[in-house]
Amino acid sequence: MMQWDHLLSPVRYGLEQRVIDTTADARSQFQRDFDRIIFSSPFRRLQNKTQVFPLPGSVFVHNRLTHSLEVASVGRSIANKVALSLQQYEAIRNKEVLNELGSIVAAACLCHDMGNPPFGHAGEDAISKFFREGAGHQFRDAFTQEQWLDLTNFEGNANALRLLTHQFGGRRRGGFALTYTTLASLIKYPFASGWNPQKPKYGFFQSERETFLKIARQLDLKQIEQNPLRYARHPLVYIVEAADDICYEIMDIEDAHKLNILDREQTFNLMLNFFDPHQDAGFYERKEEVFREVTDINERVAYLRASVINKLVDLTYHVFMKHHDQILAGTFQGSLIDYLPEREGKAFDACKKLAVSQIYNHRSVVKIELTGFNVLGTLMEEFTYAVIHSDSQYTRKLLSLVPQQYTLRTGSTYERIRSVVDFVSGMTDLYAVDLYKDIRGIRI
Repeated sequence: MMQWDHLLSPVRYGLEQRVIDTTADARSQFQRDFDRIIFSSPFRRLQNKTQVFPLPGSVFVHNRLTHSLEVASVGRSIANKVALSLQQYEAIRNKEVLNELGSIVAAACLCHDMGNPPFGHAGEDAISKFFREGAGHQFRDAFTQEQWLDLTNFEGNANALRLLTHQFGGRRRGGFALTYTTLASLIKYPFASGWNPQKPKYGFFQSERETFLKIARQLDLKQIEQNPLRYARHPLVYIVEAADDICYEIMDIEDAHKLNILDREQTFNLMLNFFDPHQDAGFYERKEEVFREVTDINERVAYLRASVINKLVDLTYHVFMKHHDQILAGTFQGSLIDYLPEREGKAFDACKKLAVSQIYNHRSVVKIELTGFNVLGTLMEEFTYAVIHSDSQYTRKLLSLVPQQYTLRTGSTYERIRSVVDFVSGMTDLYAVDLYKDIRGIRI
C-alpha cells in the first residue's frame, strides 16, 4: 500500500540535490508550484485556446485558462476536506504537510490542460491524423513502434508532463522544476501509449519514460505491471480528475445556455435533477428566497450551477474517503464521479448525454474543429518538411520563424519532429490561424 509520508514530497524535479529550507519563506514548496505555474507563459497562453466553444465574441464563454482556474478552485475545496479527515489517520507521521493538499491539487489542476494543442480535442486529432493518414506517414520507418504510437495518438496529458519537465533550448534543467508530488498529481494515466488499445489515453511519451519512472520511484507509487509498464495513480490524481469532470460538464451546460443552445427550462431541469425535493428541502427553500430577489435568468442559472458544484464537491470528498484504502492500495477502479449516489449519478449522466447530443455536435463547435484540422494539418506538414529539408532558402526562412527553444535543426529525425509537435501544440488558436494565413499568403 502506498504511504502518504512518501507521496507528499517537497523535492523538486531537476533540483534533487538542493537543500530545502521549509522555514525560510511564508510560502511552502507546493504554494511555490502554484505561483510558478500561474505566472508562466504556457499558462497565460491558455486564454487563447479553445475549451469547447469558439473563442468569445459578444458572449464570453470558457477558454482553457478560465476552465483551469475553476478546476483549481474546485480541486482545492475537495482536497482541503480530505486533508481534514486525514488528520485522524495515525499512520501518517508528518501531518503538517496535509495542510498543503489543497495547494498541491490546485497546482496540478492549473496545469492539467497546459499540454493541449489549439482547437481543443480537434487539435489532438489533427496532429494524430497527420501521422496516421497525412504527409507524416512517410516517417513511419524512422521511428520505433512506441514512438510511432505516441505520434499517431497525440495525447495532451502526456504533452503536459513533457512541457513541465523537458529541458527546452536555453531553459533550465528540470523544466518548471516542480515538486515530484505536483507532477505525479497531474499524471492521470500512469502508463505508456498502447497499454490499452480499447482506451488509447496514456500519461507520458517515450521521450519522458525515464522522467515518469523517476517520479514513480521517488514517491513509491505502486507498480502494477513491468511489461507493459503500468503504475497505480497517485491518490491526488482522483481529486484533480473529479474537479475537471465537475467543471467540464456543469460549466458547459451554463455556457450552452448563454449561447442559446439550451433553453431556460432544459438548463433548470438539468441542474435541479441533482436535488431531491425531500432530502434537499433546505436547498429548495434557499432557491425560492434567492429567486425572489434575483430575476436575471443568467444569474439564476449561475446560482443553480454553484449549488450543484458545491454538492458534488461534498459528495466526491465522501467517495474519496470511503475508498481511501483501495486508492492507496492501487486497486480502486474508475473515477470518483463513477461512485456518486444514484440520484446525483443519474443527473451527471444526463448532463453528459445532452452535452454529446446538443453541445459537442453543435454547428459552432464542428466549425472550429474543421478549422483546427486544416490549420494544424498544414502547419505540421510545412514544418516537418522544413526540418527534414532544411537546406533550401524557403525552409530556412520558415524555420527562422520558430523560437530558439525548439531544436529543429539538430538531433535525430524523431527529436526534430518531436520539436515540431512541441512548437505546434504550444500555439494558441489565434497564433496558429495567423501563421497559417501568413504561410499560405492569405492575409496579403
